[in-house]
Amino acid sequence: MKASVLALSGGVGGAKLALGLSTLLAPDELTIVANTGDDFEHFGLPISPDLDTVMYTLAGIANPEQGWGIANESWAAMEMLASLGGETWFRLGDRDLATHLVRGQWLRSGKPLAAVTEHLCHRLGIRHRLLPMSNDPVRTMVATESGEMPFQQYFVHERCGPAVKGFRFAGSDRARPDPLFIERLRSPDLTATVICPSNPFVSVAPMLQLPGVEAALRASGAPVVAVSPIVAEQAIKGPTAKMMAELNMPVTATAVATHYGNLLSGFVIDESDRDQADGIRALGIAVMVAPTVMHAREEKIELAQRVLEFVAALSTRPAPCMR
Repeated sequence: MKASVLALSGGVGGAKLALGLSTLLAPDELTIVANTGDDFEHFGLPISPDLDTVMYTLAGIANPEQGWGIANESWAAMEMLASLGGETWFRLGDRDLATHLVRGQWLRSGKPLAAVTEHLCHRLGIRHRLLPMSNDPVRTMVATESGEMPFQQYFVHERCGPAVKGFRFAGSDRARPDPLFIERLRSPDLTATVICPSNPFVSVAPMLQLPGVEAALRASGAPVVAVSPIVAEQAIKGPTAKMMAELNMPVTATAVATHYGNLLSGFVIDESDRDQADGIRALGIAVMVAPTVMHAREEKIELAQRVLEFVAALSTRPAPCMR
C-alpha cells in the first residue's frame, strides 16, 4: 500500500525534514503544507518567508549557510535602495525579488496563493506538492513587553529582542485551509501527519488554528508525529527557546510534547534528550530517540527514514489514551 504522508512545516528546520521526506517518498506519497502566518507585504510585494524557504530547499537552491534565501545571491537592489534612503531592515536578494514579483503579478490577476506556489514549484523543478496552509491572509501578531507587533517586525526588525507575552493569529477565524490541505487530512488513505521540527507557537500554531484543521487531525485515525525543535535545552534555529523561557515554560523537549498534548501519537527527540523519554511516554505519547540535528543532506534523509519507520510502527499500535 502506498504511503500518503502530510508534512506540516515552518521555515528552516521544517524545510530540512521536508527535503529528507521528499527524497524517500514519491510525489504522490507526500504533501507538504507550509505556514503562511509569517507572510507580509514589503514595498508592495507579497512575501511568504516560510513557504519560500521550503520551496528553495526542495529546489536545491537554498543558501546552505543560513538555510533561507537563495545560494549565490546578489544584493544590488538592496544597495541601491539604501543609497536612496529606503528601508533595508528586511533584505531581499536580487534573485529572491523575482519570486515576489511573479507572486505579486499572479495574485493581482486573481490567482490563489496555492496556484502561484504550484507555478513557482513547477518552474523550479519541484515535483512534490507544496501548499500554503491557506489562500486567505492570516497574520501572526506577537504580544511583547513593547506592545503587539507583526511577526516579521519582531523577528527581523527587532531581532527577537522584546520579551514575548503571547500570540494572536489575525484572520485565522475567517481563513479557510487550502482545499487540498483539508482534503488530504480527511482522506481515508492518510498514512501519517508529520509535524516537522518547527516553532510550535508561530510556525505550527497558525496551521492548527485554521477552522477544521485540528479536528480533522484528531479524527483522521492516522498517527500524528512531531519532531522536537528543542535539543539539549536549545533551539537549533530561531527564537523557540527564548519564547518558551519568556512564557515561563521549561526549555525542554518534554515541554514541547506537553504543549501539543494528546494531539500527538508520537514524538521524536534527540539523543541528547534521551533521559526525557520516559516522562514523555507518561503523557501517553510514544517516543523515538534519534539524531535530530540536520546539517548534511544525508542527515536529513536519515532522520526522515527514522520518522517513517516510527510512523509504520505506530500504525500497528492502538492510539494512546486520551487525557
